[in-house]
Amino acid sequence: MSGINITRAEAADRSAGVSVIDYRVHVDLSDMASPDATTFLSTTTVRFGSTPGLSTWIDLVAAGVDRAVLNDRELDVDTVFDGHRLALEDLSESNTLTVTARCSYMTTGEGLHRFVDPVDGFVYLYTQFEVADARRVYACFDQPDLKSSFSFSVTAPAGLQVVSNSPTPTPTQDAGLALWDFDPTPRMSTYITALIVGPYHVVRDEHVGAHGTYPLAVLCRESLAQYLDAEDVLTVTKQGFALFESAFDTPYPFVKYDQAFVPEFNAGAMENAGAVTLTDDYVFRSRVTGAAYETRANTVLHELAHMWFGDLVTMTWWDDLWLNESFAEWAAHWSSVEATKYTDAWTTFLNQRKAWGYRQDQLPSTHPVVADMVDLEAVEVNFDGITYAKGASALRQLVAWVGEKEFLAGLRSYFTKYAWGNTALNDLLAELELSSGRDLTEWSRTWLETSGVNLLRPEIVIGPDGHYEQVTIVQDPPSAPVGIAPTLRPHRIALGLYDRDDEGGLVRSLRIEIDVTGERTDVPELTGMAVPDMLLLNDDDLTFAKIRLDPHSMSSAVKYLDERSAALPRALVWGAAWDMTRDAELSTDDFLTLVLSGLGAETDIGVTQQVFAQVKAAIEQYGDPARRPHYRDRLAESMLRRLTTAEPGSDHQLVFARGYSAAARTPEQAAVVASWLDGSAVPTGLSIDTDLRWSLVQRLVSMGQLGPEVIDDELARDDTATGRRHAALAHAAVPTAAAKAAAFEAIIGDGSMHNTILVATIQGFVQADQRDLLRPFVDPYFAALPRIWAERTNETAQTVTMGLYPALLAEDATLTATDRFLAHDDLPLGARRLVSEGRDGVARAMRAQKKDAAQ
Repeated sequence: MSGINITRAEAADRSAGVSVIDYRVHVDLSDMASPDATTFLSTTTVRFGSTPGLSTWIDLVAAGVDRAVLNDRELDVDTVFDGHRLALEDLSESNTLTVTARCSYMTTGEGLHRFVDPVDGFVYLYTQFEVADARRVYACFDQPDLKSSFSFSVTAPAGLQVVSNSPTPTPTQDAGLALWDFDPTPRMSTYITALIVGPYHVVRDEHVGAHGTYPLAVLCRESLAQYLDAEDVLTVTKQGFALFESAFDTPYPFVKYDQAFVPEFNAGAMENAGAVTLTDDYVFRSRVTGAAYETRANTVLHELAHMWFGDLVTMTWWDDLWLNESFAEWAAHWSSVEATKYTDAWTTFLNQRKAWGYRQDQLPSTHPVVADMVDLEAVEVNFDGITYAKGASALRQLVAWVGEKEFLAGLRSYFTKYAWGNTALNDLLAELELSSGRDLTEWSRTWLETSGVNLLRPEIVIGPDGHYEQVTIVQDPPSAPVGIAPTLRPHRIALGLYDRDDEGGLVRSLRIEIDVTGERTDVPELTGMAVPDMLLLNDDDLTFAKIRLDPHSMSSAVKYLDERSAALPRALVWGAAWDMTRDAELSTDDFLTLVLSGLGAETDIGVTQQVFAQVKAAIEQYGDPARRPHYRDRLAESMLRRLTTAEPGSDHQLVFARGYSAAARTPEQAAVVASWLDGSAVPTGLSIDTDLRWSLVQRLVSMGQLGPEVIDDELARDDTATGRRHAALAHAAVPTAAAKAAAFEAIIGDGSMHNTILVATIQGFVQADQRDLLRPFVDPYFAALPRIWAERTNETAQTVTMGLYPALLAEDATLTATDRFLAHDDLPLGARRLVSEGRDGVARAMRAQKKDAAQ
């Protein structure tokens, strides 16, 4: 037997010889509230068929196994269990296995996570099983194609909420404990099973649809109940239900739909069948902008879409992870536009998600949408911008090419044909080919089976009369390794022609759609037309490609693209400028100038927030180090000026206030921030609520303007889970060598730190204006990584590797230290990939800094 990793080949061999009938799983959580609780008792009985005589294994990650009985034969657990796998020898055609194990409560956000609320001492539990962590709670064949029915039962203190995939039964009670015995589930994969246990606050409702009535519930911690806006969550949920059931012509697959906002969650949400978990950061206890509500709505719709794509029909192996995530990503944005008030959701997709995808697709670790997932270690690091954003962009391109009606017809056939089963890419493509009448072989090859992002740029010839003589769209291939042919993809794009209106703003005067193929595509439709003020490639953002504007169009965009223009073309222009900065084609100085001249006219709050984050990153990563103080001052001055003129109490006022605080660096600027904190000079309409107070404290602490005692005072005001995260960040941001050493040791130490406190400590440790304090930790960081990957869970190892990589030290010494580390042959795949990505970021920053210095 091998370790915790599972290879694709092993999984395929096992599924060829094993078929699972059902599981009965009992989890005893009687002592979950005890301060000394570290493990719980898990008893699993699984019935399964097998090739007679087969030897295989069942997955289990546990502190110990008390008993294992196979076909009435007692197994020697000391011999057959290695901590990760329990060996099964000489199987019969029909088998019954019962395993009793002591499994561990987790604090990493994996398996069964245990959280104690500091507000009231209540204990909350929830499971997180993707990719293969169901084995941390019960013995199982933990791979997606070995589906089964599950009957869960839970013993826990009476009076709690206990949620699973099936509706919650009425418990039986005895001596302060209760037993919940759930009905069997439909056939599903292990990774979407779930248990959620604790004194959760619950709001109940129902959705009445064309296919029946479904009970709905929204849950959160009792201490957050006062902030839970369940009505908004349920409204979006019902809108999604109505659209998806109609568009997919397939009933919601499960009996009920619960959504639990849970603490210390590593991601945004998880699509457990009928029992979705979401981060309780989505329960907003302080003022947030409208962009945060849109993001939450998008997440709600994303997980709901998974009930069909991922839960009802599931990939055979993780090679087709994109079938789950790309589809849910596309469906969430599509349904936001079609069914909710967030009709500019595709702008958000471009502004945030595609920017993530473009960055990921230019890293040395880029991979096709359909990735080669040879084992679980490869899967763990591939929940990335390609799997989500590029895959969804490919689907949007496919919808534009074959037509939305035909695309949805293919999905309906797919759901009907493969309900409760497992599929691969070709299964979906076959149904889409039938519905559209198109051969998708070449589309799949170029879009799903190759890597890298293309660049589209206009080549223009203008006649003496100011009219186009010729317009050609030039497609540049992505960079490719030596010996690999560069990829030129087919792109269905729109070209937008924009002219100034009577009030001086740019509005679209003409839109045409064309197919871009090969290296050069002429656009005869534009020949003889008057040159517009702006020619925008990929208008409406139909394809996945970087774009460039011709000089005349860029000049017009800078001068005239304002609130009278639609949000999406503005976001396309901002995205092109940011990409040019990252590619060292546009200096940080010029990008900052562009942002400062245009951000005040940007009305989309999500775009405003993203562009501010990008210009701040440009200053810190891509700007000439000698000019950084000047750039920060320009940014701070602009934020303060815009804060002064913003509507009191508006989203923009909040964004500009946070922006000023983040950019502040001088004693005079710190004094302004301090006046907000102490209440002596708060801008009219700006509410200095709990989370904004923390951000001001953190900035002043990192500047050395406030001491650690202020952090403790602030924590006394807000001794909550979120408050403790804020305090951990602030302590790690103290600008002293001793504070940095303490934070570093806590991060790489014994692993006892909870996942969210770990993330906060890393965020505080890495401060852009503390580079000199960070340099001494470069070599210790690389020295610690092998131990981190050997001792910590994959999720934790990734967090430490990415978070502590010295990305802010864009200098030759960082590249040398990185190369020295990468020269080791025995590095874990995940460590090698993430460090290589960090190195690429440093090299890119050095190129951009050189460009900016030469300005």
